[in-house]
Amino acid sequence: MTATQTQPIQVALVTGAGSGMGRATSLKLAEMGMKMVLVDFNEQTGEETLTMVREKGGEGIFVRANVADSADVQNYVNQAVKTYGRIDVFFNNAGIIQKPYLLADIPEEEFDRVVSVNLKGVFLGLKYVIKVMEQQGSGNIINTASTAGLKSEHSLAVYSATKHAVVGITKSAAMEYVKKGIRVNAVCPGGVQTNLVAGLEKTIQETGQVPEIQFPRIGRMADSEEIANVVVFLASPGSSYMTGSIIAVDGGLTL
Repeated sequence: MTATQTQPIQVALVTGAGSGMGRATSLKLAEMGMKMVLVDFNEQTGEETLTMVREKGGEGIFVRANVADSADVQNYVNQAVKTYGRIDVFFNNAGIIQKPYLLADIPEEEFDRVVSVNLKGVFLGLKYVIKVMEQQGSGNIINTASTAGLKSEHSLAVYSATKHAVVGITKSAAMEYVKKGIRVNAVCPGGVQTNLVAGLEKTIQETGQVPEIQFPRIGRMADSEEIANVVVFLASPGSSYMTGSIIAVDGGLTL
């Protein structure tokens, strides 16, 4: 067999691809030769990532989607299959941060907002991408959890709850689909310089509640590319014996 016959085109689907870890990972996967399906709610930043992929010699498409909307999720999955015929890697990454409140002060609408994206969005992505991977008989999924999924975060109870849930759903999916050739792992970033974290400063001013934030023991925040390096490893054959793994990439934050 030729290399082409034994190794078909590899297709990676990334949600939250418009910025931060999603963008950094998308660029690295494209450099590996994967065809990219980039998903984001923000059309402008998503298209910017696509332009960056193409400038590096990569190929891909952009699909705007609200990851908490079932029709939008089915559409981005359908667009991936329509364009490239398969989904080999799924970086189930899109998420939002909670506005900081003490638990009893959290508005119900804030609870609904965070759960809809961080938990329902991850669930819907898994639900529809797994169906494609089952038909292929193979697939590799990486969910974005957080160190908030390994330990509680002060003033971020709902965010912490959703990230604990991502850890749990990762393990369940890994257990249920390992015999079908699908691996499911999660990365738990902690202390990353992203727009998501930068936006927390603004919401602190809005709510007046200041979280008790711990600083990574390594002495600095992570760059998005440092998290992307781990995601790329999980997306590669080098992690072939890993499924259900929950990987902290946190500069020693959870020690």
